[in-house]
Amino acid sequence: MTTAHHLRLIDGMCTRKFPAERSPSGSEVSGPGYHTASLHVDEPLWGDDEPLRAQHRAQCLAEHDALLTLLASRWGEPQLMSVWSAQERMMEGEAIEEPWAELVSACDYLRLWRRGSRWVALGLFLEEDGPGCELAVVVTVIDPP
Repeated sequence: MTTAHHLRLIDGMCTRKFPAERSPSGSEVSGPGYHTASLHVDEPLWGDDEPLRAQHRAQCLAEHDALLTLLASRWGEPQLMSVWSAQERMMEGEAIEEPWAELVSACDYLRLWRRGSRWVALGLFLEEDGPGCELAVVVTVIDPP
């Protein structure tokens, strides 16, 4: 997907109604009060192909940085949200509401913008010692944890 496609998808998520029940559709999942989408997913590459893993990781990071720059030029600088306290609360048994639970369990930081009554969150999930990488966006009326 291109950055232009990502922007069209996010724009649509910002205006689309939320369904009454959770409903997955391809790389998107919508539910009561939220829409989520995986913008870039790298399947784990195992084995000795370190250059290919590094190339995939660099591509995911480049997509993240390009999208972050474009969204910041539209909406201003995002809030940087560390999710460690929500991660700690989840480990202690507290239920974190969707769509935040999945984001909180997968990354350390989120970039957040407030667009009217909706939050837009951009998350980058990098496996610390692994090959996986995912870029995701959430649009929701549910306040962050």
